[in-house]
Amino acid sequence: MFMGLTMSWSSVLKGLLAVCIFTHLSVSSVESYSCKNEECYNNRCNPIPRTCESSKGCFHLEQKFEAPKGTISGGFASQPASLRLEKKGCSKDECTELAFSATMGNRQMFRYEQRCCYSEQCNNESKRVPPPSSQPNGVECPACYSNNGTCNTVSLKCTGAETECIEVIGRDFISRSVIQGMGCATETACSLRNMTVMEHVKIDTYCFSSSPPLRPISSVLTSLFLMRALL
Repeated sequence: MFMGLTMSWSSVLKGLLAVCIFTHLSVSSVESYSCKNEECYNNRCNPIPRTCESSKGCFHLEQKFEAPKGTISGGFASQPASLRLEKKGCSKDECTELAFSATMGNRQMFRYEQRCCYSEQCNNESKRVPPPSSQPNGVECPACYSNNGTCNTVSLKCTGAETECIEVIGRDFISRSVIQGMGCATETACSLRNMTVMEHVKIDTYCFSSSPPLRPISSVLTSLFLMRALL
């Protein structure tokens, strides 16, 4: 009986040892691969692209801000009518995909798409974000765009996948201005908090399902002036 008990414990210990070895090998063999690493602004890219090693994933991020010529204001003052930022690299944390678009007052449009992939140089190719659909979807939203705390709204007919009415409040840390926008957006643009876009603008977004926003304009203006005071 004693020998049987000893053999039983021996089998348990061998099993535990096998599990430990397998776990160690699994952790040690986490795949690592290189990703393309570069940044482009309005199609002007780094002269010497670098590569980076990753086990978290490669990413390809594209952001584009467009407006009819001469109407870009706020944090994008004195800029071309089209701003495009493209970044590729290794994810420091788990890569998270996100795509959204919004059309605000003065037909100012913003598109954002981050894609993830998990193989050698998988983010090397450029895949442009497709332009939004111009097909009306039956939704109408109040729309405006301002950097001075006064956002005079007009009615905007939404198109394509932009089926949500949205309000955007942003802080530009270069011009030190506060941006407010309203208009149409995809559902994925709702409830973004303290998110950085175009490298130097932090935004919060709020979606609502009917013409009046969930929060009165007066409370929006109060928060804007407080934010301006803190800058």
